[in-house]
Parts: sequence; C-alpha cells; structure tokens
Amino acid sequence: MDFPAASPHRGCFPWLGLLLATFLLTLWIPPTTAQFGIVWTLALEGQDAILRLRNTPPDAIGFIWYKGVEMNYQNFIASLAGYYTVYLTGSEYNGRAEINLDGSLIIRKVTAYDRGTYMVVAVLPNSRKEIAFGPLNVYRE
Repeated sequence: MDFPAASPHRGCFPWLGLLLATFLLTLWIPPTTAQFGIVWTLALEGQDAILRLRNTPPDAIGFIWYKGVEMNYQNFIASLAGYYTVYLTGSEYNGRAEINLDGSLIIRKVTAYDRGTYMVVAVLPNSRKEIAFGPLNVYRE
C-alpha cells in the first residue's frame, strides 16, 4: 500500500531542482549593500519639508548639503560636523534650512524655488565620503 501523501507520479520533480538552485544561489551570492540616499520627498508649498536620509553610514562624522548635483559654493546650503557641532552656511542658505543631527535637512515653509534635486555628502573617517541624491517636489494646494 502506498503512503497517502506520496505523489502518484514517480520520477523527477522539476520544482525540486529549482528549489535547490535557489537555495545554493542565496548561499553563494553575497547580499548587496544598502545604498545611501535621500528619500524622495513631496511637500505642500508653505509647509515644512524634511529631506530624510536612508541607509546613513553609521560612522558618518558630518554632512554637507547642496542644492543641485554639483559640489560648488554656489550650490552649497549648509554643513554640520557632528563631533564639534560646527554649522556652516553657504550661498544657497536662505535662513529656512537646518540640518538635524541625523543628517536630514529641514526646509521651513518651502516655496516653488526649493523644488529640485538635492545632494548630501556624508563625511566619514579618514577623509572618505559617500554621496547621495534625491528630489524635492513642491506642489500647490
């Protein structure tokens, strides 16, 4: 007498090979590292917007924010050095931006001018850095 849970079909099970291949691939392929970035942000004009960071390097000692995709003084908003809490501002600083200790950028009472791509540089020990980009979209009610 056959076991009731046994398949009536004897022979090869194609899904078993697929399951084995998937298992072996997960063991052999190392996981990808999480990408440092700015969370896509949508804000209502006149409200505060927070450009949050995702997968922030745990050893970051400072953050530098720019509006746009170039690292130059004309695009420089502000920087924060964590160990010394030094806060510098640049030409794009308008008195409404502030960097939190976690590296996120708060822009108070956003306007249509604030819309665009932002760049953040996470400063790491030994003069290393990681760069991330993200958009801020501003809409009217």
